[in-house]
Amino acid sequence: MFRNCLSLKKRDAYGDRHLRIDAHQHFWKLERCEYHWLTPEAGILYRDYAPEDLRPLLRKNNIDKSIVVESAQTATETDYLLELAKKTDFIAGVVGWLNLDTENFEDEFGSYAANRHIVGIRPIHQGRDTFYHPYNDDRIDDKWLVRPRVIESLRIIANKDFPVDLNVMPRHLPDVLTILKEIPNLRCVIDHIGKPNIASKEVEPWSELMSELATYRKAYCKLSGMITEAGGNWKPTAIAPYVSQIIDVFGLDRVMYGSDWPVCLKAGSYDEQIEALQRVLADRLDENSETLVFGGNAARFFKL
Repeated sequence: MFRNCLSLKKRDAYGDRHLRIDAHQHFWKLERCEYHWLTPEAGILYRDYAPEDLRPLLRKNNIDKSIVVESAQTATETDYLLELAKKTDFIAGVVGWLNLDTENFEDEFGSYAANRHIVGIRPIHQGRDTFYHPYNDDRIDDKWLVRPRVIESLRIIANKDFPVDLNVMPRHLPDVLTILKEIPNLRCVIDHIGKPNIASKEVEPWSELMSELATYRKAYCKLSGMITEAGGNWKPTAIAPYVSQIIDVFGLDRVMYGSDWPVCLKAGSYDEQIEALQRVLADRLDENSETLVFGGNAARFFKL
């Protein structure tokens, strides 16, 4: 029988209770019409998802707080999530979107960074070769992340030691390495373990590239989004070797749990995705590392 990693409620050396944190989830409202990827073909995802939909799921799984992540590449999406954070007690912070490819980035970043609810920025990269950017009618190339102005914006972020989420595919990992070689002090976290093709059991070059990324001490990894990549009829054993590889190279102090709810619903329920991860981690965690993976590391990375 595997241990319930999320049942631990104790106080650390500083007297603060260890918070259980879901480091990656989303909310959206269809009437806002900002989600280019959200169409009727998305099935179960094609409806509104709000804080009150998530609250009972967090409570059932002993999660105290969550990090809500942008779902649309507009500043108004970031504003929308910040408004939700103001009135939702379990939202620990917002990872919003800002346009990194603009000469006004430093001013815009300074304005948003002053908001206590924003804890990170996600310059979405996955899919940039297949959709139109909201600020540019030209189709954006797949090398957007290493554009000179984008790298300079990331340097501005790094100088403030501000967190950045990177949602990339394995083919983009060399570009992430290019960035880290230029900006080794960038505080970044790779979403969804870099999205390897779990359904096809592909390992390389993902494994080698993630191993190299892990040598940068400010680089973290989210244990999230894996059941979606595992395809239909997945089992915990499908994600096990990928989780093991990430822990082997990043260690237990630079990985964090994220549900990727409601996107995870395409493959399984909130309960199923967290139970799968708990089963895979059961033999890898002790009491201390459980508190790190399921909250402590996210709190440290996002400076909660």
